[in-house]
Amino acid sequence: MSGSRESLLSVSQEAGSNGAVVGTHVGFHTKVVVRWSDMDAFQHINHARMVTLLEEARIPWLFEDNSPTVTLRDGAVIADLHVRYRGQLRHDDSPLDVLMWIEQVRAVDFTIAYEVRPGGAAPTTPPAIVASTQIAAFDIGTQRLRRLTAPEREYLESWKRA
Repeated sequence: MSGSRESLLSVSQEAGSNGAVVGTHVGFHTKVVVRWSDMDAFQHINHARMVTLLEEARIPWLFEDNSPTVTLRDGAVIADLHVRYRGQLRHDDSPLDVLMWIEQVRAVDFTIAYEVRPGGAAPTTPPAIVASTQIAAFDIGTQRLRRLTAPEREYLESWKRA
């Protein structure tokens, strides 16, 4: 994976069964490079491009070959997406620091939470972007939602914040 498991703040930690850090401020941390084409006329990252950057952040975490959730490559749909802007992000803030964790796991879907900070910002800096994406498992052959498998659920549950 190109990201890392880490604690955002110094808190007591212990490793879960898959090595995910258990604690208050934990998740999968990665960096995402901002391109010039991601900017709008006001030199901020364009909303549609921010959604793409969030996608680029989650792919190495959830869809890597050795991940139990790699099966979602064969079928997953975005059921819901929220992006809240609490500050501006510009090209100079690249690469962005993105922290992700699982907020909720249900029978057919799960919700990813995101915090996005300018590159190089202290971990205690308030995030400029707070977002969430609800992803549902989907069977392409039947064109219907499918239940998450036990390994998928276990992996996703291990990334929930305590």
